Amino acid sequence: MESQYCVSLASVQKAHMVICDVVHQTPVLTNSTLDKRADRKIFLKCELFQKTGSFKIRGALNAVSSLSARRQNGEDVRAVVTHSSGNHGQALALAAQMQGIPSYVVVPRNAPACKKAAILEYGAQIVECEPSDQSRTETVSKVIMETQGILIHSNQDPLVIAGQGTIGLEILQQVPDVQAVVVPVGGGGMISGIAVAIKTQRPQVKIYAAEPENADDCYRSKQCGCLTPNASPPVTVADGVKTSIGEKTWPIIRDLVDDVFTVSEEEIKQATRLMWERAKLVIEPTAGLGVAVVLSRRFRDLPGNLHNVCVVLCGGNVDLDSLEWLPRPEVAE
Repeated sequence: MESQYCVSLASVQKAHMVICDVVHQTPVLTNSTLDKRADRKIFLKCELFQKTGSFKIRGALNAVSSLSARRQNGEDVRAVVTHSSGNHGQALALAAQMQGIPSYVVVPRNAPACKKAAILEYGAQIVECEPSDQSRTETVSKVIMETQGILIHSNQDPLVIAGQGTIGLEILQQVPDVQAVVVPVGGGGMISGIAVAIKTQRPQVKIYAAEPENADDCYRSKQCGCLTPNASPPVTVADGVKTSIGEKTWPIIRDLVDDVFTVSEEEIKQATRLMWERAKLVIEPTAGLGVAVVLSRRFRDLPGNLHNVCVVLCGGNVDLDSLEWLPRPEVAE
């Protein structure tokens, strides 16, 4: 079954062996308030506690590690290049720094300032672009030509997808009775890797995608049975899922993801606030997607025998400058 996809269970297991000594096995937590409101047992896979504050280091490190071996064999790998709304850029910057490879990150000019600052702190050079898929692609191509670098795509690189799939391996170990997993979807790298890792071992486990109503390309693609990217740059507080699913991730999503749930901007904000206030987990709004889904009427109307649900809290890189009441940091002179 899995040979038709760009990743397999074997490639996810291999990625685990490559990265397990560096990345954290993030904890799975529960919250009684959330359980009561969702009317199910909810398990929170806390990738906000991962290195760089999101799941992205898993895929970035797996991909960059392979390039380090190629350099040792004499191949001329001068740099790594990517485009990212922030989290993948941070992860690639750290992974490249650890492997001694220069990195360049193309970032939409409206990306959160905190994510740009973190990318720079991890040692990458930033190149800004317009907030559209076309501008990202064109700018990355230009940077690759100028630097003679290699593209590490945030969600379409098979090594990145395999690295993200290690989340699925951990969920099966940490929540052995899991019946469904809810995963935020943007480009689809994380949900694709998780779906392959889980469905090839436990096909009865449901895999559900969580998506903003304002960036619902995955939902529309599933509805019509063909890849349907967003027609224009989405406007959503969940900035980590503004990119559309791609040609590598679409076949996996088409075949292995059971359903896609969309939620409103208000639902995302309320779910994020709930996690801050009741679970004391400072997640970013993109991570609030899965929580919003399990609290939604449509999800709560699913069959009652779906008791144990794991929600992937994908990151915690909150844009604190968006909180109007919070004092701005003083700049040292």
